[in-house]
Amino acid sequence: MLTGPRDDTGLVRDDGELNPRFLPSPVDAGQKRLPIDMDYVQRVLLQMLDIPSPSGRTDHVMQLIGGELRSLGMDFEVTRRGALLAELPSASPGADRTVVVHADTIGCMVSGLKDNGRLAIVPVGTHSARFAEGARVIIFSDDVSGDYRHTGTILPNKASGHRFGDEVDEQGVGWDHVEVRVDEVVHSRADLERLGIQVGDFVAIDPQPVITPSGFVNSRHLDDKAGIAAALGAFKAIIDSGIQVPVTAHLLVTIAEEVGLGASHGLDADVAELVSIDTSVVAPGQASSEQCVNIAMQDSTGPFDYHLTRHLIDLCRVHEVPHRRDVYKYYRSDAASALEAGANTRAALIGFGIDGSHGNERTHLEGIRSTAELVALYLQTDLTFRSWDRRPTGDLRDFPSTAVQPADGEQAR
Repeated sequence: MLTGPRDDTGLVRDDGELNPRFLPSPVDAGQKRLPIDMDYVQRVLLQMLDIPSPSGRTDHVMQLIGGELRSLGMDFEVTRRGALLAELPSASPGADRTVVVHADTIGCMVSGLKDNGRLAIVPVGTHSARFAEGARVIIFSDDVSGDYRHTGTILPNKASGHRFGDEVDEQGVGWDHVEVRVDEVVHSRADLERLGIQVGDFVAIDPQPVITPSGFVNSRHLDDKAGIAAALGAFKAIIDSGIQVPVTAHLLVTIAEEVGLGASHGLDADVAELVSIDTSVVAPGQASSEQCVNIAMQDSTGPFDYHLTRHLIDLCRVHEVPHRRDVYKYYRSDAASALEAGANTRAALIGFGIDGSHGNERTHLEGIRSTAELVALYLQTDLTFRSWDRRPTGDLRDFPSTAVQPADGEQAR
């Protein structure tokens, strides 16, 4: 029989009170809602947005993120494939937690050199050609010793109303109906080849970021660079305050979430809890908001961990962090990849609200702030069930969830 730390009092003590060993860790045990350095958050966000990082071409932005972690004094290592794992240590060895974000974005790839001197493209990640039309892009060729960056614009195949008239509006929507007009004197496939452009070259979509006086952040690729900025802001708040975290916390920055791989590698072996920071869906029929942190109860891969999710909700409630709960139908995150890869961890998803996701995105600085505030509060708490969660397995009689998902009284004892 599996055994773990156990006494004979069971869920209900002799005095009729619930045994605290079976209750979630407290969220009102001295945790502080810390101030977030939003000047820092905005600076880091804009710097990341300025560096193209479609899935498969993320090395440059990881250098920037690594530099920020060094400036915060956090140790980190980089995996063989290029994901980054940083650590905020505690005095307690053993089980730890991970906050996960992703540095890769959607983008495109050259699929063909056309006889008219333009480029056929396919998407990297899941996004609609409808929102790519009119986007400015950078084409990256492989030979970095020369002029390897070329600019261009994604246009419908029939882009001139003066030539095609109503056909401009009648043509279909999809990647077969768009092409890249390269900003070079090119009129043929051979001209493109002389530039060094080949099938398989990455095409990065310009973000064109704008932060308005009212606090709205308009930009492509806020997914998930705003999440990274929020995470760095949260870890910075903990470090600046001098708070010693009760559980070792890792920050995992993944590089292939947009193509479904996410946190499938790079997790610490002792991770007991994983909180993914990503976009939240602001759209008709959704509860999420741009002005607060949003907590996902379920996405397309199923419900998130019951106890960890409610632990985060309780932190928001007790410490008055603006928040909402939501369910997402067409969505998956780093957490799904981790669980599918076999991680024995609780998992939750939180995020800043995004209007127009995977297109012309918009969020608000208050949503990024609230996300960072929740993460900073979370890092100050113990594991959801401080005793049970420190081991990968245990005895059924020690399983604590009956305190919040009641079972038959005799069985609970």
